[in-house]
Amino acid sequence: MNLLSEAFVTRAQRAVLALLAVLASMLGAFSPAAAQSTHIQPKLVAESAAPAPGGATTLALTMAPDKTWHGYWVNGGDAGFGLSVEWNAPEGVTVAPFRYPVPDALILFGMMNHVYEHPYALLAEVQIDKRVAPGTDLTLSGVANWLACTDKVCVPEKAVISVALKAGDGKIAPAERTRFDGWRALLPQPLDRHGTWERRGDMLRFAIPLPASTTVDAPHLFVETQDVIDYAAPQSFSRNGDHIIVEARAKGEKTGAVSALLKLGDGRGLSLQLEPGSVPAAGETITGPASGIDAGLFWTALGGAILGGLILNLMPCVFPILSLKALSLARSGGHARAAKVEALAYTAGAIVTALLLGGALLLLRAAGEQVGWAFQLQHPLSVLALLILALAITLNLLGAYELPSFGGGQALAEQGGAAGGFWTGALAAFVATPCSGPLLGAALGATLALPAWAALPVFGGLGLGLALPFLAIGFVPALRNRLPKPGPWMGKFRKWMAVPMGLTALGLAWLLWRQLGSGSQLAWPAVAVAMAVVLFTHYGAIQRGDRRSWLLVAAGLLFVGSLAGTVGEVADAERTTGAAGSTFSPDALAKARATGKPVFVYFTADWCLSCKANEAGAIEREAVQEAFDKAGVVTLVGDWTNGDPVITRTLAEHGRNSVPLYLWYAPGAAKPEILPQILTPGMLTDKAKR
Repeated sequence: MNLLSEAFVTRAQRAVLALLAVLASMLGAFSPAAAQSTHIQPKLVAESAAPAPGGATTLALTMAPDKTWHGYWVNGGDAGFGLSVEWNAPEGVTVAPFRYPVPDALILFGMMNHVYEHPYALLAEVQIDKRVAPGTDLTLSGVANWLACTDKVCVPEKAVISVALKAGDGKIAPAERTRFDGWRALLPQPLDRHGTWERRGDMLRFAIPLPASTTVDAPHLFVETQDVIDYAAPQSFSRNGDHIIVEARAKGEKTGAVSALLKLGDGRGLSLQLEPGSVPAAGETITGPASGIDAGLFWTALGGAILGGLILNLMPCVFPILSLKALSLARSGGHARAAKVEALAYTAGAIVTALLLGGALLLLRAAGEQVGWAFQLQHPLSVLALLILALAITLNLLGAYELPSFGGGQALAEQGGAAGGFWTGALAAFVATPCSGPLLGAALGATLALPAWAALPVFGGLGLGLALPFLAIGFVPALRNRLPKPGPWMGKFRKWMAVPMGLTALGLAWLLWRQLGSGSQLAWPAVAVAMAVVLFTHYGAIQRGDRRSWLLVAAGLLFVGSLAGTVGEVADAERTTGAAGSTFSPDALAKARATGKPVFVYFTADWCLSCKANEAGAIEREAVQEAFDKAGVVTLVGDWTNGDPVITRTLAEHGRNSVPLYLWYAPGAAKPEILPQILTPGMLTDKAKR
């Protein structure tokens, strides 16, 4: 069969299948809904069943295909079509169009289909008019139509979908928020810059702005706009600096803007707007799944993590632990072999802990969670555990108690030798996670663009940097010999080290108050902390067996009971307490930029020390605020204290997975300028004056 015959047969197959799909759709339109059985089961659910007047909630239409069946993306490809809904919405309720997750490409009989062969969810925002009275029944219903197919047959299906809503306070249950966050993670992320496209004869060329550091694995371009591209034709991908160049066969005579979705691999995708314009020349070809990584990005990230970890040793929560270990060396008289063993064990503890935290972060991301570095501090239970640990260390430094046989972290850290060194390093790495400083934010942000096997060494580099000072003391005799000789001064120095650790405990207590509020939800945590103090300061009574031991038993029981009560309180409050200072949202940013004024966006958290230092030392300074007012600068704050998937995704879009992040949008600029992680008043006032 010659090429002309093959082309004719292929086109004939497509025409026949497309005609069959249209006929099936027409037949389905005249069939009674009750007589049809669906091969994709729909269910409409709301993130909040009580949306607040003047507010919004998110709807999810979950679609569960039977085995061997599939549904379609908004543009189904050569023969399929997406879902449509005829809404019956109450007065004051507005439903936005559905947003689709990233689809898969499926070729059947030479035809390209944009499909989902697994359960998927479409998301839509529902806006409630502010004039709606609280308690109003807002039950929403509609008739949904979609196409369900196998590799042999297509059937148009329809069903009535509905969800019960009532105007209320907008509260979202933690379980629902987690479920919806998982669905949101599967949506394509909007690219903050427009690409370009042009037609050359029968070929189309697209230029998509995407940093060279972004990992691209088996890409595919899904074009939403009709009559632009031959869906089934091969697509070629290449790199030209910070652009992905896509070449494909044209279809139709479309002009103007084009909407599309670039699938990057592993379920990731970017939604795109492409304007007519010139396209750079093709560069290095992207042929399929990436077998390697950007070596420059990897080594830069690893070096930044090591140096950033080194700087963390100056943080108030880490410095006392490092100092105590140095004191243990001084107490030992500087024996060379013991110092080396302890230094290596300390390094191992810091690296292993950093790797475990990094691994947990990567696993949560792979499971669809929107999390970033120090994610554990976004949960009040973790903060309570750290608060009790900080109190234990503070009281131990003050000499209030000794734990020669207790298995807690401080007791392990107090040991000498390899065991003590390892647990001290682990403790230092764990308490250092709230901190972010110069180089560290960008280094950890690079893990977003690296595969997991390459990202883990970057987290390990943070642990190595944290351990470098103690490693140097252990292996460099000149440094070890400069340590003061043992003497009475050591006891005084140890007590002085309780000051920064005590301040850390106060900071954690303030953070817990901010996360849970000042009401009854703080009662059980307060009891837990009080009983912990009693146990630590009177621990010797149990060892001596005196009459106060029964008080400690009672305190221990009350401590356990208060922890159980805390779990119950946090289950209701965790991640539902709004951040009162947060004004950032994608809509708020779009409206601010539309004013034509400069926009300053900063992302912060109450547990981020460098964030608070920048706010007090630069952002909130009177001179800076006056300059901002004079220039009409619009300031938006993204508060990440309790976690926010929208902020997490925004951080990721700018190559970060931690705070602080500072963005400056100049009027008319296509993309923001990322400011340094250490701000000065002069830097901000200069930006405003320009």
